[in-house]
Amino acid sequence: MSATDVGSTDEQKAYEDILSQEISQALSELNRSTEGLFLSGLSAGLDIGFGPLLMAVMATLLTGALGEPVTELLMANIYAIGFIFVILGRSELFTEHTTLAVLPVLDQQASLSQLGRLWGIVYAGNILGGIIFAGFAVVVGPATGLINSAAFTDIASSLTDHSLLVLIASGVFAGWLMGLLSWLVTAAQETISRIFFVWLIASTIGFAHLPHCIAGNVEVLLGLFASSKITFVDYGRFLVGATAGNVIGGTVFVALLKYGHVVRGGQESRGEPNESFDVR
Repeated sequence: MSATDVGSTDEQKAYEDILSQEISQALSELNRSTEGLFLSGLSAGLDIGFGPLLMAVMATLLTGALGEPVTELLMANIYAIGFIFVILGRSELFTEHTTLAVLPVLDQQASLSQLGRLWGIVYAGNILGGIIFAGFAVVVGPATGLINSAAFTDIASSLTDHSLLVLIASGVFAGWLMGLLSWLVTAAQETISRIFFVWLIASTIGFAHLPHCIAGNVEVLLGLFASSKITFVDYGRFLVGATAGNVIGGTVFVALLKYGHVVRGGQESRGEPNESFDVR
């Protein structure tokens, strides 16, 4: 066997290890109790709000002090903080499960009804957590003097000033990135590398102003609660578009492609029939 063949075999095993861990983790989440899933989802919806909150603080403090590109870059880095809290804290985030929870279904180890149950419970917990956080932050933030209410409106406007089609299309990129994040965090061996990947993906989403249905839920709600410039129609359009795009991005461009790449590629190289991927 040549060195190239050895390298290819080791690489395939690495891919299979990642997929095995992803499926095993997803099955564990699919079998959790309704109460446990909802409370974890609620926690994630609350914790992720610290990113948008700190963005508003920075936007207020840096008004006119730095050029727009530098300010945008700093705010994108701040945006990542909420994701670090959630993902390293092991709370349930809907946009992780748009990829993660699909894998056992593709592998015929879970049903669509189980997937729908998980998505519904986690999504509801995330959204409710965001509503609670935004309602609290929009009162406390300006009262401390650290946040100008106009900052909430400006941040929300960057997400709502788009048509539904644009929100869905750009939401695909955000869901795609979040699916990659789930894969990369599983592949990472150390906490520092996991933090790096979370920061890299989340700051990219923040810098590009891509609509993330859970973090963006808090961003738009802050603007909705703080100003009449953001309406319930704006909020509804954002949430529908971002959610649809995130689901498509995470499911199609990560779950389906990664699963097909690892399983089908491995079967063809070994001449094996199409069977479920064994995670045991």
